[in-house]
Amino acid sequence: MTSPSENPLPLIAIVGPTACGKTSRAVALALALDGEILSADSRQVYCGMDLGTGKDISDYEPLFAKYRDTIGGKMPGLHLVDICPAGTKYNLHRYLQDYYLAEASILQRGNRRILCGGTGMYAEAVLSGLRLPEVPENPELRASLRDIPLSELHSRLAAMKQLHNTTDVDTHARAVRALEIAQYYLQHPEAAQLADRSQAVPPRSEIFLIDIPRELRRQRITRRLHERINQGMIEEVEGLLAQGISPDDLIYYGLEYKFLTLHILGHITREEMHSQLETAIHQFAKRQMTWWRGMERRGFKLHPIAHDTTDEQFISTVKERLRTAGASI
Repeated sequence: MTSPSENPLPLIAIVGPTACGKTSRAVALALALDGEILSADSRQVYCGMDLGTGKDISDYEPLFAKYRDTIGGKMPGLHLVDICPAGTKYNLHRYLQDYYLAEASILQRGNRRILCGGTGMYAEAVLSGLRLPEVPENPELRASLRDIPLSELHSRLAAMKQLHNTTDVDTHARAVRALEIAQYYLQHPEAAQLADRSQAVPPRSEIFLIDIPRELRRQRITRRLHERINQGMIEEVEGLLAQGISPDDLIYYGLEYKFLTLHILGHITREEMHSQLETAIHQFAKRQMTWWRGMERRGFKLHPIAHDTTDEQFISTVKERLRTAGASI
């Protein structure tokens, strides 16, 4: 079987901030180019976390219809969505394992791979060709770090490795895990080499950034938040709590699940929940854009496409870029 780096059909990535319209672009492209979509979203992996993660599964219906008879399954043609239970701790290592399994199945079918999502760390890892070794838990280290303040954990981590940002170590548990991994790599240089992006072999890829003006992005975020609350997002979180998922686990997921859980527990009012959550989502979208700009500084070429481009124009632009790069259409 052809390896990802040798495949004549390059990996197409569609990235951008929340509420920019990535999903509809990916679906239109998958229909036009016989593609299957690989999600790059760190929270859409969880079952039952639908409104809060903005899965918009109905948007994929044309894709499901295309592949229902040839691939089968619950969501044919869509990968890495609803693949683990809510309440568990998913991470980059597990994502890459699941990604490469899904990618292999797509390559076996001869279909095109379309990576789509807003979790920059996941998307960049794939586009770097990164593969991470298994890092076991270190109970002794975890016990020694249990009472260390988060700021001190950040300082220790920064002394051991370069921190592009602190988005993915923004809780005590995540920071401890990052230190656990960093220490393991210091003790196991062969594993560190596998995890070294400079040693990875990137797949052939073309990356398209959905470009949306900041103010319009903010308007869309505000409107989507209202819509999802009206559609039952609070009830979704209440249901997860009723299933026995701990409040701490939901708060760990951040954004919608953090603020809605705090509201349901009575720690903040509905008005405070709405205001604080809206601010947090705006800040999150800003961090997403910072990540994409950082990818460009790290050597990736991102092709911006205006958010209001029609599907036909978008598909035409992607095809032209593929032709320019000498890739198969």
